[in-house]
Amino acid sequence: MKIFFSIFFNLFILLLPVFVLAQEINVDISPEKLSVGNNLRITITINNDQIRNYGQFPEIKGFRKSGISSSSSTNFINGKMTSSQSIIQNYISTEIGSFTIPNFVIKVNGKSVSVKGKIIEVDNSYDDPKQSPFNNFFDPFSDPFDNFFDRNNEEFYEVEADAFLNLSTDKQSVFVGEGFNTTLSFFVSENNVADMRFYELGKQLTEIIKKIKPPNCWEENFNIENINSIPVTIKNKRYNQYKIFEATYYPLNNETINFPSLELELIKYKISKRPSFFGRNKIEDFEKFYSKPLSIIVNKLPPHPLQDNVSVGEYKLKEKINLNNINTGESLNYDFEIYGEGNISAINEPKISIAGVDFYPPNSKQNIQREKGKIFGSKKFIYYAVPTEPGKYDLSDKIEWIYFDPYKVKYDTLKSNLKLNVFGELKKTVRSNSNKENTILDLINTKKEELKSIKKQERITLILNIITLTLFLIFSFFLIKKKYE
Repeated sequence: MKIFFSIFFNLFILLLPVFVLAQEINVDISPEKLSVGNNLRITITINNDQIRNYGQFPEIKGFRKSGISSSSSTNFINGKMTSSQSIIQNYISTEIGSFTIPNFVIKVNGKSVSVKGKIIEVDNSYDDPKQSPFNNFFDPFSDPFDNFFDRNNEEFYEVEADAFLNLSTDKQSVFVGEGFNTTLSFFVSENNVADMRFYELGKQLTEIIKKIKPPNCWEENFNIENINSIPVTIKNKRYNQYKIFEATYYPLNNETINFPSLELELIKYKISKRPSFFGRNKIEDFEKFYSKPLSIIVNKLPPHPLQDNVSVGEYKLKEKINLNNINTGESLNYDFEIYGEGNISAINEPKISIAGVDFYPPNSKQNIQREKGKIFGSKKFIYYAVPTEPGKYDLSDKIEWIYFDPYKVKYDTLKSNLKLNVFGELKKTVRSNSNKENTILDLINTKKEELKSIKKQERITLILNIITLTLFLIFSFFLIKKKYE
């Protein structure tokens, strides 16, 4: 029982910083000056957690909502992971002038976050965009009297909807590991006269996403939470696009990806043949819309020794070293950062093995952006190294990272462009692990074999447990007091 008591409270002390750490949520509005037609952004950022849900972004006079994007970053420093995730609401400026965004409150993960307003200056000239005649598409108010009417009542007629459901991809054929964007949207013509509204969209989306997600792909989800209309033109006809789901998929093998026909049910109202001022002029009905099935052909990568273990995408290299001239036994820091478009999460560290310079396993920092149907970002590997032999080292012959470029349809290599000059005498290579092992062995060999009483240790453990329990009670008291203040 004493052992269990000791383990429990020692674990609590170890985890106490996690409980104390407050969830950090930041909301940023930028830029403060822009030209008409350009983007204003309101960005929600949360550290060391995920944005599971959030409330409506504010409507801003002189601006129109133009879609939501997201980004995330992950850092591994000394084996510890930190992360951040952002949701960005984009606005397009439609008028010239000075516009005030008042203070507002937005809910993030169930917590109300107060945001200080700003004054936004918009200059230049721009024609006001035409307003969609379908602005009442997302009318949240239902009619409580609709259920009193028979949907098949001959006094009401059905209005044909000028709308369709569409699942689309930006590519019809890809290589293994190459990303393709997949979007499910509902399109409504600007000439549409049918009165419609989404019906139990969350519930329907759960089933739709199960059918969309291919089992042999890595998914980067754009996490659409709020559905807004985007004006588009298809075959010289103007529509409002309501983007319901968006993700980029990276095939893990060369199996063909088949997307089935998807179904979305909407509320659509029947209209009275004899409308009157006092009577009911419409009744609720339902209509199902279907997308067309489609397939994506997945091709094998060309033959190569790293064919099964290579990243696919368009990448470039940034590198940095803190010392180009160094003495043996001194330490240096080296950054190898890969950035571009592709599956950032799947990027593996370059293998570095240089005789005369000891490179240790790196820390890493990862940043992923999801915007405008693209996944791009960077992954940085931060190395610590110690030269042990003097000489001139051309790192271009020693440090490289091979990937496959699907646009050039060939393998390419990112190589270091740095040179390292090492001075001094030859140093014996000493690894930290061997140091620890030798120290332990030395202790075993030199320490006398003696039996010591554990009573003293038991008393110390009991005292520590009492102190820990006291701290726990004090901590709980302040938490409860703060909650009810």
